[in-house]
Amino acid sequence: MEVNVNSKKSHGNHSKKHNHSMKASSHGKSHVNHKSHHSRMVEDFKRRFWISLILTVPVLVLSPSVRSLLGIEKVLRFPGDLYVLFGLSTVIYLYGGYPFLKGFYKEIKTKKPGMMTLIATAITTAYLYSSFVVFGLKGKIFFWELATLIDIMLLGHWIEMKSVMGASKALEELAKLMPSKAHKLMPDGTLRDIPLQELKPGDIVLVKPGEKIPADGVVIEGETSVNEAMLTGESKPVPKKKGSIVIGGSINGEGSIKVEVKKTGKDSFLSQVIELVRKAQESKSKTQDLANRAAVWLTVVALSGGAITFLVWTVIMKKDVAFALERTVTVMVITCPHALGLAVPLVVAVSTALAAKSGFLIRDRSAFERARNLQAVVFDKTGTLTEGKFGVTDVVNFSDNLTDEEILRYAASIELHSEHPIAKAIVTSSKGYMEVEGFRAIPGKGAEGRVNGKHVMVVSPGFLRERGIKVDDERVLRMASEGKTVVYVLIDGELKGAIGLADIVRPESKEAILKLKEMGIKCMMLTGDNRQVASWVSKEIGLDEFFAEVLPHEKAEKIKEIQSRGLVVAMVGDGVNDAPALAQADVGIAIGAGTDVAVESADIVLVRNDPRDVVSIVKLARSTYRKMVQNLIWSTGYNAVAIPLAAGVLYGSGILLSPAVGAVLMSLSTVIVAINAKLLKVET
Repeated sequence: MEVNVNSKKSHGNHSKKHNHSMKASSHGKSHVNHKSHHSRMVEDFKRRFWISLILTVPVLVLSPSVRSLLGIEKVLRFPGDLYVLFGLSTVIYLYGGYPFLKGFYKEIKTKKPGMMTLIATAITTAYLYSSFVVFGLKGKIFFWELATLIDIMLLGHWIEMKSVMGASKALEELAKLMPSKAHKLMPDGTLRDIPLQELKPGDIVLVKPGEKIPADGVVIEGETSVNEAMLTGESKPVPKKKGSIVIGGSINGEGSIKVEVKKTGKDSFLSQVIELVRKAQESKSKTQDLANRAAVWLTVVALSGGAITFLVWTVIMKKDVAFALERTVTVMVITCPHALGLAVPLVVAVSTALAAKSGFLIRDRSAFERARNLQAVVFDKTGTLTEGKFGVTDVVNFSDNLTDEEILRYAASIELHSEHPIAKAIVTSSKGYMEVEGFRAIPGKGAEGRVNGKHVMVVSPGFLRERGIKVDDERVLRMASEGKTVVYVLIDGELKGAIGLADIVRPESKEAILKLKEMGIKCMMLTGDNRQVASWVSKEIGLDEFFAEVLPHEKAEKIKEIQSRGLVVAMVGDGVNDAPALAQADVGIAIGAGTDVAVESADIVLVRNDPRDVVSIVKLARSTYRKMVQNLIWSTGYNAVAIPLAAGVLYGSGILLSPAVGAVLMSLSTVIVAINAKLLKVET
């Protein structure tokens, strides 16, 4: 599947420009307004339900068919009781039925008949017919069916909207993370507490122990540890010192720090997370389109089914109009695609919230759905499968009286005084150091000094060649063949050991590859590194295939090549030099995006540098799709049984569904769909 990289990028740039054109506070306001509007709607349905339910009690008591059923025909009779029944039913119809009548008007106006059309048609048919009977038309009054139908519909919508609100709580939790004020350091050295929206890039803020960091920035003074769990899912406090990046909304630990603000408002990490989650919840998926098409067909079935039912009972079966009308109303109630309208959106909302909690953000719902069918995952090497920094991988010991750790400690003691990346890697890998005297760098060759009275040198292979020292050890040759950097340790002129260094493989990578392969997915690697290094990393973590010495602009071609084998492919990279490959892949996954969360070329953004999250994506995509299909089957499948029963197919056997029972069945279907969507949390 070819993706136009430029169009994808231009879309992203357009959305970025749009975001920048809005004030920082507007996002918060729009989110609050959206939330308060939804809350008001929930309260409105709740209020209409309770008032309608209270009015339904006298309607039931005054309805002739209910009194007959209970054997109290002559009890509570009084002159004009049918007019009182009509009045109460009119209030229920107009007040309780208002949301459905309003929805019907909107659907007809936009020429998209659906659920509201069916409900409005059913309750209006019941109301008008019963009203005519009260004022003289011969037939049955079924205001009680109208009242109970509206009650159940209101209850169903109330439950539905509460469920949707519950699924959207991830956004609310994220929005709560930001503090309301910041301690701004003024030019004269004083501190002033200012509202968050007044902060701008370049400001210096003081963050005290236990406080929330007010904006994305860089530590310019102080040391501390920061809890970023709510943002990244990383439970362990992250150490921060001068030069460290901090994220707004994370919680400062034990130390005071001064932070230079870099990003605020719409540009901040948290705002972008909220925006991505909101867009993902609102975006329609292919399965949603399928549900919408099914809803239209169900509307046609309901209206035509209702008409056919009415004609069959009146014209062919010669039944009275009241009976035929009751069958017609019941058919339309049963067919109402209430559950269908809820089937996919609820699953989408729950899965998006679950994804955000798990540390990955869905930008494209269709791509996320494609992830369930992945057959190959292609990883970038540096910074994705590896940590992107040097570390010690091997210690080769040539000495009889020194341990591997002692050789490493001697080397680290010397390298502690050097700024070279290799030196830093050796220092980081050692568990301790010793005093060094007379340290001296050997330009281009290494360093030397006296440790414990011994002359210690840490040198390159070139230094050994110059001195005519040969190393034929098989372990050293293997390290070299794997593309690792090798340095040697000499003590008092004798070769005591060799240290192998390479870009460290993430400990999580092996586990991620193993689990993906268990799921039947091929695992591959793309890297610009040399073949020896690529081969070593590939063997180390158990990849199926690797492509080495690939230039950034060639990565997209490699993805095309893999796709040409007929495989559905995901590309996992850092989203910068991998952008064309991420765009070309069926599913583009940006890993470890940090504060640059909105990687425009990726479909899914991983907050953490953890390849295991790719496994979580596939699992959640599969579970989400399974739930969607289950809900679609349930919300449409029950009609196959219910519609014939509602039409009166088994009337001869004494089985008839009243409109109220039809409403109960329909609402029960809705509740089952809602519960099934919520079960996604348990199953993933």
